[in-house]
Amino acid sequence: MSLSTTLQWEDGGQTHSAQWHSENGIAPHKKIQIADDTLTADIAYRLACEGTAMLYKGDFQNARQLLQALVRRVDKPSKKSSRANRVTKEKTKSPLDTFNLHRLAQSQRARILGMILIPVNADHTISLRRAPDVAQACLEAYGEKTEPYVISLRELLGVISAHEWRKNGVQVLTRDDEEVRIHPHYGVFSPVRGEYIELVLKTPLPSAIKKNSTAFDIGVGTGVLSVVLALRGIQKIVSTDLDDRAIACAQENIERLDLQSQIDVLKTDLFPSGKAALIVCNPPWLPARPSSSLERAVYDPESQMLKGFLSNLKNHLLDGGEGWLILSDLAEHLGLRTRDELLQWIEQAGLQVLGRMDTKPTHNKAFDKADALHVPRSREITSLWRLAAQAEI
Repeated sequence: MSLSTTLQWEDGGQTHSAQWHSENGIAPHKKIQIADDTLTADIAYRLACEGTAMLYKGDFQNARQLLQALVRRVDKPSKKSSRANRVTKEKTKSPLDTFNLHRLAQSQRARILGMILIPVNADHTISLRRAPDVAQACLEAYGEKTEPYVISLRELLGVISAHEWRKNGVQVLTRDDEEVRIHPHYGVFSPVRGEYIELVLKTPLPSAIKKNSTAFDIGVGTGVLSVVLALRGIQKIVSTDLDDRAIACAQENIERLDLQSQIDVLKTDLFPSGKAALIVCNPPWLPARPSSSLERAVYDPESQMLKGFLSNLKNHLLDGGEGWLILSDLAEHLGLRTRDELLQWIEQAGLQVLGRMDTKPTHNKAFDKADALHVPRSREITSLWRLAAQAEI
């Protein structure tokens, strides 16, 4: 969840305050120093490492350059630093140890880079020199505000980037020689990894669809899989999610493509009432605890969503229906889950595996040898598991 409360600082001998907003759930900083264009990168880096946040009152573009300088210092520490030594030692760790150390390093990196703060007016404008127009981007991410607030520059740049993704969209397939684009909202996982979309597009539909053209999309997100199913001709699709941003995003994408007569979006936990001939679920792929609401699309603590989908799937399938589970095996390569565990959960749920479609990821990190998780990512396979109720004896 995002965190909003009061931030206080001293300036000119007076105490000032403003609303603090953090989508990563970071508490208001207790040590704050006013910063301007005279602040050097080395001093800023030292302050950030010591836990002092810098409220920027100078030129906005200079603040961006300062953040870039911090990025260079964080990502390329001196060989004498403990962080550099730890990165070297990671090479001898198990995949699970490497993953945990990677998350720790990412957390520490985010903490340091989040120390440059930007004051924002209640109307989402920024009064700093050469500040861009971020009003629409912040309105989309945060909604209406009634008072000025402060956010980290790093989060603000993420909001700006998300606005561009929302405006331009992501091409997911072609319909009648025209691009079909999905427009992700801030805080909703973007379908930039297209390999799983191809699996849903190419896997043969279950025979039960011919008698009852219905489908459920569990965890709708941007709505991309519901759109694919609708374009494949399924007449009635019920899509569910618990996240308000995801529901709004999916509805907007469905309406943009004029598919609202085929797709209904509901706010509910996992399954809607009733049964369907096809039930699709693309749960978060890694069974670990998310550090913020923005990570919920990636991390599924203790595989709660995965287990919930499997354990209730049988009760919502029509005769001859199928459940399509879209899942990467990255968790297996990281030591977070075994294949035997997954197969055991499937069997315990009264399900059988009819088949599996596999594909290799094509995203950049799968080929980046400098990435801390390169080895497991290079071995990753994304699969569509075709599941059905076990035959009764």
